[in-house]
Amino acid sequence: MNNPFSYHDRRVVVTGGARGVGAALLEVLSELDAAHVTVIDREEPGGKHDEFLQADLSDEAAVRDAVARTDGPVHALFNNAGVADTQPPHTVLAVNYLALRTLSEGLLDRMPEGAAIVNTASLAGNLWRKRVKQINALLDIGLGEGWGASLQWFDDNHESLEQGPYNFSKEVVEVYTLRSSRPTMRRGVRTNTVCPGPIDTPLLPDFRRTTSDKIIDWNIREMNGRAVAPREVAMVLAFFGSPAAGYVNGINLDIDGGFSAALATGQVDFSGRT
Repeated sequence: MNNPFSYHDRRVVVTGGARGVGAALLEVLSELDAAHVTVIDREEPGGKHDEFLQADLSDEAAVRDAVARTDGPVHALFNNAGVADTQPPHTVLAVNYLALRTLSEGLLDRMPEGAAIVNTASLAGNLWRKRVKQINALLDIGLGEGWGASLQWFDDNHESLEQGPYNFSKEVVEVYTLRSSRPTMRRGVRTNTVCPGPIDTPLLPDFRRTTSDKIIDWNIREMNGRAVAPREVAMVLAFFGSPAAGYVNGINLDIDGGFSAALATGQVDFSGRT
């Protein structure tokens, strides 16, 4: 009987593979005998991979070129790359949402039945319901005319969002997953997203700069006293991309040690947050 968790016959694409969760994912995919791994990133990763496509994911032309250079079939696309609010707002929206959507839609025709799109979002996106009308307005702007219209929409509306570019971009990804999962499933391709809390990666200091040590430390304390390990996120990503998750679709899965469950049942201590 074939191992449903194995990647031995699967060709995958990973963005943001040079460090953090992406680097851990390359390790996990190697352990699962991935047949071929293509990494799209600014820097070539040290982890095991078969092909590296250098691309600045904040640049539309570079992302579209990476789509064109990616050979099929693609059995799993891991949209893992992300940046924090230490970057300019347009860069945050471009990397965290527009590149993800461009790759997902650009590679869909090369994804056979049974393939999967797996996005990395964040707990920071879990308040999307407060802005769902605005998010849907942005998502209604297709990519056919380029990224400019979406970035202009953000410039015109960011003051009314009551949310920073990073958090908003992750909210958009969560809603995009919900909206796109049914059309992709009709083509036999599943779409899911993982939403981790603070992760122990090189990006964590950026979040401390933009959010404050107090808020980050409170989140970590309430998440059972430690940040999420990159490998813990990577293993969930690998599950979503594998045949073992063959009927899992349209899910935004929190990876937070039960923080969301505690929040929903009134068990979170807010005294140290402010």
